[in-house]
Amino acid sequence: MTQPVTILGAGAVGLCTALSLAERGHAVRLIDRGDPGQETSFGNAGVISPWSIIPQSMPGIWKKIPSLMFGPQRPLSVRAAYWPKMIPWGLSFLRYGTTQRVQDIADAMEPLCAPSIELYRRHLHGTGHEHLVQDSAYVHAFRAENPDVLQALDYRIRAEKGANMELVGADELHRVEPALSRDFKAAVLIHGQARAVSPGGIMTALAEKAGRLGVEILREDIQSLCKTAEGWEIQCSAAAYRSDKVILAMGAWSAELLKPLGISVPLAVERGYHVEFPAAGITLSNSVMDMDAKFVASSMEGGLRVAGQAEFSSLNARKDPGKEARMTAQAKAAFPDLDSNQVRFWMGRRPSFPDSLPMIGAFDALPGLYAGFGHSHYGLMMAPKTGELLAEMLTGTSPNTDCRPYRTDRFARSR
Repeated sequence: MTQPVTILGAGAVGLCTALSLAERGHAVRLIDRGDPGQETSFGNAGVISPWSIIPQSMPGIWKKIPSLMFGPQRPLSVRAAYWPKMIPWGLSFLRYGTTQRVQDIADAMEPLCAPSIELYRRHLHGTGHEHLVQDSAYVHAFRAENPDVLQALDYRIRAEKGANMELVGADELHRVEPALSRDFKAAVLIHGQARAVSPGGIMTALAEKAGRLGVEILREDIQSLCKTAEGWEIQCSAAAYRSDKVILAMGAWSAELLKPLGISVPLAVERGYHVEFPAAGITLSNSVMDMDAKFVASSMEGGLRVAGQAEFSSLNARKDPGKEARMTAQAKAAFPDLDSNQVRFWMGRRPSFPDSLPMIGAFDALPGLYAGFGHSHYGLMMAPKTGELLAEMLTGTSPNTDCRPYRTDRFARSR
């Protein structure tokens, strides 16, 4: 009897991969320690953007690091104990910040992000939860006027790839989003986007659909992954499972499972935070990024969510309680009429490679093991296409996408 494909990790990538495999007639087993999609995938900013194709490392970013870490907004931080890992990762990160490399990485991000809205709507079709993905613009709001902002590299790349963008002044900005502070003087509106009004709700809907398609969903604490003569053994807290083919989609936890197999990957734990205001008293029509504080605000079913921060730390470090007050103050500054009396505070872990690209595909030295992790800030956008690519690889179909930029050995080859 053919063993089911086993997916380790039931976040957005794992769920989308399970659906893509099940739709192709494969038996699938999905294992994670918690409810499907209720960790990192639950707490993101909800942006579903075909145009989020710009990597984190950009030309000249090294000049901005002091202000990002120590300026008034402080969207970037590194825990003291993490610096020994951060320095080599950061130097590699900076090396990707050249104009040519940014262009090359954007070219690789585009096929992962471009079909995101279409694929989510396909997955949600018939679930009764189609409303959880809504059309919107992405509003990049600035406190200073800059008539030449569309000539910046990131916007030029988007324009070259066909993005519909519009630079607007204060009056039009506040017509589009009247809750924004009058301190904002201009914005770039990126059209043709969508937003998730409940990222966690989408994941629950996808998990329920996967169950109806026959996907076995197990709630187990995964402890180790071992190669055997017959295939793979996954040791969990209560039982062991065997499979011929395993997809590792555990996000920031993936690197720890690979180490005993002799594979080391430069995967950083980049924690993100959100504050959510259930009785906000204001509503946004679009996803709004405060380009100074580097957070994204969006109205969701649970209230107004403000998500941001890039905190590099160990997997199990406690969340920084000081970020709640800082992010709440930033939200109040951006939205003066916001009712911040009730606040929910959350932290999640992004899995980030220095080049902002995920690993997707087989480990050549470990037959039957596949990667689907490392999506950095872009996991919600990239998850559906990642699932399609992995399903094609496992069914022997040649993907109609150049997958070389996502290969699992790309960092080993560069050393």
